[in-house]
Amino acid sequence: MSTTKKSTKENSKNTSTTSQKTKYIFVTGGVASSLGKGIVSASLAKLLQSRGFSVTIQKFDPYLNIDPGTLNPYEHGECYVTDDGAETDLDLGHYERFLNVSTSQANNVTTGRIYNTVINKERKGDFLGKTVQVIPHITDEIKRNFYFLGETGKYDIIITEIGGCVGDIESLPFVEAVRQARWELGEQNSLVIHLTLVPYLSAAKELKTKPTQHSVKMLSEQGVQPDVLVCRTEHSLPDDIRRKISQFCNVNIKSVIESIDADTIYDVPLLMRKEHLDDIVLEKLGLPTDSTPNLDEWKHFLGKLKNPTDEVKIALVGKYVELPDAYKSIVESFIHAGAETETTVKLKWVSSEDLDSDEDVKKYLENMDGVLVAPGFGDRGIEGKVLAVKYARENKIPFFGICLGMQVAVVEFARNVLKLESAHSAEMNPDTEFPVIDLMKEQKDITTKGGTMRLGAYPCQLKKKSLASQIYDGKDLIHERHRHRYEFNNKFLKDYEKAGLLPTGINPESNLVEIVEMKQAEHPYFVGVQFHPELKSTALSPHPLFVGFIKAALQKRLEEVVE
Repeated sequence: MSTTKKSTKENSKNTSTTSQKTKYIFVTGGVASSLGKGIVSASLAKLLQSRGFSVTIQKFDPYLNIDPGTLNPYEHGECYVTDDGAETDLDLGHYERFLNVSTSQANNVTTGRIYNTVINKERKGDFLGKTVQVIPHITDEIKRNFYFLGETGKYDIIITEIGGCVGDIESLPFVEAVRQARWELGEQNSLVIHLTLVPYLSAAKELKTKPTQHSVKMLSEQGVQPDVLVCRTEHSLPDDIRRKISQFCNVNIKSVIESIDADTIYDVPLLMRKEHLDDIVLEKLGLPTDSTPNLDEWKHFLGKLKNPTDEVKIALVGKYVELPDAYKSIVESFIHAGAETETTVKLKWVSSEDLDSDEDVKKYLENMDGVLVAPGFGDRGIEGKVLAVKYARENKIPFFGICLGMQVAVVEFARNVLKLESAHSAEMNPDTEFPVIDLMKEQKDITTKGGTMRLGAYPCQLKKKSLASQIYDGKDLIHERHRHRYEFNNKFLKDYEKAGLLPTGINPESNLVEIVEMKQAEHPYFVGVQFHPELKSTALSPHPLFVGFIKAALQKRLEEVVE
């Protein structure tokens, strides 16, 4: 069988005698949304991975969009992009950050994709004139996607998270598909974990199990009996509460798992280990339980995360700051970089729409150790971002621009250094005299949303002796994930180079600019990147650009103390 780390080779020997058939774990949720199915799934996967099993996680979302690529971040949080260019649910970010392995298009499936596939098959005559129905055609397509990754032979265990809540109309076909899949897979080849809420009523000073009872009843009425209950709670579950849940929900008391609120999501694998969730799952799947999870690296990461020796204040300038999930991967990347440098990163959320003048910018940014201008689309709040870049550049505050943040830096430099006062991005002003950010020629005739997007991992050649090269430990070639339409306009490249904003990362295939930076003699840390580095940062492999940015912020803070 396959393993994920050298350190788990010994553990893998314990499972080599088992059947090569992939095992399936289905994770459902009830009572309320946002209970943490993704975190519980990722935590369980981490525990199984640490025992030597090859594990992946997939998310099935009940909404009708083909993917979240056209969703406003306020609707569904950030859109997470995989190496193969899939626009996916943000939970895939959790999967990658915990497992330190890449996901793909196959790891996220929506109702929209299911119906689109089935309808296209019907139009082509694949069903030979049969009446196309939810059962069996839609559920068959859902099951085909359940099994797709397992049939590659790469994985010992597939964890499938079903989005939404049990009882939602949208989720019914997925729950029915789970019911059918369990019969098809046979005993000890699948199990269902149901995540519920056990609320605490402060007036009565009691934990209440009724919501969990109703949720399990509803799931059972749809033909699926959970094997394990994970109970989200603010207070520890006493034995009498566990017994009550066990009795009324028809689940073994040992399989009633407490999921108490944690200081950080990265505590959850250890909390689930304390509850023996991995042992219970392996036992029910007929897999060996005599191996011990190797979580040394994870504990080392948590130790550094919880025992910082320094602190920096970073302003995150964006237009979706009212919903932190819109920048989820950026926030997590700061956590990873903070642990790596043993630094508490205090984020100050700054709405770019609040930055109307130099006075506004100074009020929000003057005490910051670093400024990050976030990605986004559209012109709302764009001038506030320009002012934020200007303030960071002129006051030599470490600056980091991501995607649109990099493009805004290019616009600001054109206006205030190159003196091209009307310079802009063609996205915001198609008639600008100086389109320093523009569409490539081959993109201009494409009108479908997404059709002009550069999505997924692309190569980037780093210039030697540049700051970018230093940050990436002297590498010549890197691969980073993209999600954008507009590009640096190479017509202005020489003007920027002469004025001191240097292109130090270039796509070797298209010659597009991927990284710009100012000379360190002129600014201690001024870096803009066209790609999304936050999408490749994990707990055990923090992204070097975020680490470099935090180190620059620490250096600024140190210099201020010395002064």
